Amino acid sequence: MTPLRSEQCLPPMKSEARIYDEPRLSAIEHHPLTLLSKTRTLKGFAILSLFFFFFILPLERVAARESAVVGHRLMCGTTIMKLIRNSIPGPPPTVSQPGSSCGAGAPSDAVQDGIMVMPNGLLRIFWPSDSPKDRGQGTILGWRNSNLDIFVVSIQTGVEPKRAENAIRVGTLLRSAPHPLGQLLQLCGHSTIQVLGSINVSPPDNNNDPDWVFAFTDPVSPVPSFYSRRNLGVAIQVIIFDRPSPARMQYMSLAPIPLALSDKAIGGDSAFFGLTTDEQAQKERIRKARLINKLSLHTVIRHSPTQKEMLLPTILNQINCSAEIAQLLARNAPLLSTRERRSLSVGERVVESASTLWDYVFALIWHFLTIWLYPIINRSFIIGLVCHRIVAEVILRVLEWRFRPDSMALKDISATAQQVDIRLQQFCYWPIQYLTLRKRRDEWESITDRHPDYIRFYNSLWLVANDVIIGIAIGSYIIDNAEWVAFQINIVLGEWTVEGLRNMIVWLTDAPAGLKLNNELAVFLGDLFIWVIDHWKGCVDSLRPYLPHVIYFIGFSSFAGATMPISLFSDLLSALTVHIYCFYTASARIFHWQLTIIVSLFHLFRGKKHNVLRNRIDSCDYDLDQLLLGTILFTLLSFLLPTIIVFYLTFTSARMAIIFLKAALDTLLACLNHFPLFALMLRVKDSRRLPGGICFELRDTPSAVSRSVRLSDVPPCSYILLKSVPLSLRAMFDQYFQLGHRLRKHYLSPSVMLCLATGQFLPPLHRKSLYSLQYSMLPAERASIQELHLPITSHSDIPFNVALT
Repeated sequence: MTPLRSEQCLPPMKSEARIYDEPRLSAIEHHPLTLLSKTRTLKGFAILSLFFFFFILPLERVAARESAVVGHRLMCGTTIMKLIRNSIPGPPPTVSQPGSSCGAGAPSDAVQDGIMVMPNGLLRIFWPSDSPKDRGQGTILGWRNSNLDIFVVSIQTGVEPKRAENAIRVGTLLRSAPHPLGQLLQLCGHSTIQVLGSINVSPPDNNNDPDWVFAFTDPVSPVPSFYSRRNLGVAIQVIIFDRPSPARMQYMSLAPIPLALSDKAIGGDSAFFGLTTDEQAQKERIRKARLINKLSLHTVIRHSPTQKEMLLPTILNQINCSAEIAQLLARNAPLLSTRERRSLSVGERVVESASTLWDYVFALIWHFLTIWLYPIINRSFIIGLVCHRIVAEVILRVLEWRFRPDSMALKDISATAQQVDIRLQQFCYWPIQYLTLRKRRDEWESITDRHPDYIRFYNSLWLVANDVIIGIAIGSYIIDNAEWVAFQINIVLGEWTVEGLRNMIVWLTDAPAGLKLNNELAVFLGDLFIWVIDHWKGCVDSLRPYLPHVIYFIGFSSFAGATMPISLFSDLLSALTVHIYCFYTASARIFHWQLTIIVSLFHLFRGKKHNVLRNRIDSCDYDLDQLLLGTILFTLLSFLLPTIIVFYLTFTSARMAIIFLKAALDTLLACLNHFPLFALMLRVKDSRRLPGGICFELRDTPSAVSRSVRLSDVPPCSYILLKSVPLSLRAMFDQYFQLGHRLRKHYLSPSVMLCLATGQFLPPLHRKSLYSLQYSMLPAERASIQELHLPITSHSDIPFNVALT
């Protein structure tokens, strides 16, 4: 064999390979995918370039400018601190070195390269907006909640701090309190008042307490400036608040004021088929509470509240109580500078003796009223109230009586019985509410626990008064025009519920709107319904002479309120449309049965059947005679179905119209029984009586500081306005939104549409769910007769002059 040469075994040279791959490379470069990738690369580069020039560069310039401003402020802070230290007599404050520890509660400041580094502390000063703004000297009184939290209660002008401390220690400033002072102090979290510093004292005395705060006011500046020797390197945050007036029942609260009772929780929606019992509603509330507790445990990051956040409820209590404590301090402030009382002149003694004679005559008249007349009136009133409570309890027991535990009571069937039940429960609850509000006279007005009870009590009184006024007007009109009203009601009911329905059925039996129906079935159903209508017409004609008397009774019942004729008219509408309800029930049952049979026969064609035990569709083998019989029945029912559907739609439309009319009447009853009228008036008159929370509003700090007395003495300070947020209209009408949600969920839900499409029975919304809005102002369990009698008799033993105060 001929040996191969070495050059034949060598690989081709690079030049040869490049020449060999040039056609392939040119083809790849001109490939559409290669060109598309290059285009995308160019577009991405252009977009990133635009993003860099129009977003990154401006953001970098803004950050550089802000850093320059912050550096300038730090240099100014260093200059201010040097001026303050030079103005304070005594040794200069020590500067903590790196690695050294500061004293407890005394934040330190470090100076690096001539720039003061501010610590993380923030001194909060709660300052009342009604404090004096003149340049008079005085003492600042309040509480120190922590080393960095100061709450100012009062400013005693013309009083030295040492003298104020001695007066507080002795108890001079807190004497002659109308109620036990421990209630307010315990609510505020302190045992007594404290001296926090001085106002308009310059230069500050080095012998004073280093924790004191020195304030400087000026008539030109709306806000004061502050200086604290202990917290030199700490920024100051001044929170200005408007004192709530306890006499006008104003207060601040983190949570919105509850207009409904705490034990009245509007439960979930009622079950669609059947009624929701009290036990089921209680179980549902417990289940939801457990789910909420479990949900709170499955949070990714839990924010632990800081000390300042935990102090916020206590600070709000201090704000609510500051007005009464400031008034007490102002009354006792003259005791710090007492002077001897001069003796009376001769003229003053004559006037005093004459006034004493008139006081003696007035005392005799007052003795007769309090000893003889008032006990008789009081006992008579108590006896009448107890008798009224006994009669009301008997009527309530009758309205709540059930034949069986799962059956409905009379108040669940009749709107009139429900309205009587609401009014009687209100009358039973009013004495308890009044006695609860009377306890406010024995406590400080700053205690806000009973403010919601006050609003609920007077709201119910206003609603009942307005209901009676409107009812008197409606009743007078009905009584004066009873014959005409009875005639109009007779015409409307006759034309719409009897003659109109009869004409509609006759029209359905004769090809309505050109529809080809089964004549035999349409005539049979039409004759059946017309026969029932004729008998119903005979019953209505026999009762027609008594209709004016019924109208007279409705008119006289209007003097008990406009809600009585509305509820009576709702029951009268239900009674006069019973035949329509029967027609709807019969047509719905026939349609549902026929539709169920057609579905079962359709499964027969497919060789399947419905397994009732397992609730599923199983395969099944049918014989020839079964298939033949099923085919015949399926054909008959399919051709009869349009006739049944026409009658079913007619009576279903009439039934739904009646249901919506009754729902409108029940909504009107809810507005008359539960409309937040008093709360709306308070919202317009004084929104601070209806707190819905708080908000902090940052004020313009540079403009405020520029008007101060001396800019060099003011450390870095910000001013925040603490305001009360009034209760929103959405929160006031929240229960109406829930009622609308219930109506929508019950009547306009997909389940309702499915029931209407399949002919299932559509029950009206249960009155327990519909009237839960009106019962939200009443307790879950009413007080017994003994529970009402004991507080009334104990209150009647109070003397008349004490009871009137």
